[in-house]
Amino acid sequence: MNPTTDPLPAGAALHPWNRAFAWQVGSGAGRILDAAQRRQFDERGYLVLEGLFTAAEVEQLLAEIDPIEQQVEEILRATDGGRLLIMESGAITFCTHLVQRSPLLRQFARHPKLADLCADLIGDDVNLYWDQAVYKKPEKPRRFPWHQDNGYTFVEPQQYLTCWLALTDATVENGCPWVAPGLHRLGTLRHTYVDPLGFECFEEPGEKVAAPVRAGGAVVFSSLTPHLTGPNTTAAVRKAYILQYAPAGALRLEGDPDASAPPRTVACDDPERQFAVLRGGVRV
Repeated sequence: MNPTTDPLPAGAALHPWNRAFAWQVGSGAGRILDAAQRRQFDERGYLVLEGLFTAAEVEQLLAEIDPIEQQVEEILRATDGGRLLIMESGAITFCTHLVQRSPLLRQFARHPKLADLCADLIGDDVNLYWDQAVYKKPEKPRRFPWHQDNGYTFVEPQQYLTCWLALTDATVENGCPWVAPGLHRLGTLRHTYVDPLGFECFEEPGEKVAAPVRAGGAVVFSSLTPHLTGPNTTAAVRKAYILQYAPAGALRLEGDPDASAPPRTVACDDPERQFAVLRGGVRV
């Protein structure tokens, strides 16, 4: 597959703000990834890294996140219809900006291994862009739609890094990530909202690959890599903590992509949740 020349999947189109995009990967500092891993990320848009964190580190994360997620689930249960945006009681919850609520998670976002990944794949000056826990429940199994992370909020530069950390074993049966490799090189695709699932860039890609990973491992992919998570058909909750990193100076674009007026830009530098992780290649 040559991702630079292959056509878009059926029903897909480039985002109107995606003009003159050129894919590039970080300088490859070699802190944590070898040349083959970096080449796979460059060509396929994702990596599976097993055993990135210890069982003890995962237990610490669960002890911090589980009580917060329980509060979100209780709020959903008290909501009419049990739904809020794309969250639904018994189906899926999103707990965002956890670094604002937990000193431990704020410190974890700067973990040396995560900083090393940023150095290898982004560059020397990196900020945390977003963090959230996603718990997929077994009561109402459903898949997530095919989407790019940059399709939810358009960020410039378009390519940033997503670290999808498994807090429990993520399997095909309980909703592990699936990726559409190679399409990241096209830049951001146009997304449409599919109720109640969220934004979608196409119904099916030409190629899709499951990315199961054990607890403590991570699926690392570009913000431009189309992906989804499958339904949870088991009896247990599938838990993940997602951390996203962008180059320092990244901007969020706001406005109507189809309008002639240029988009507004907002700096991604909120000190409470978009703080520095690397400066000059040195962990902050």
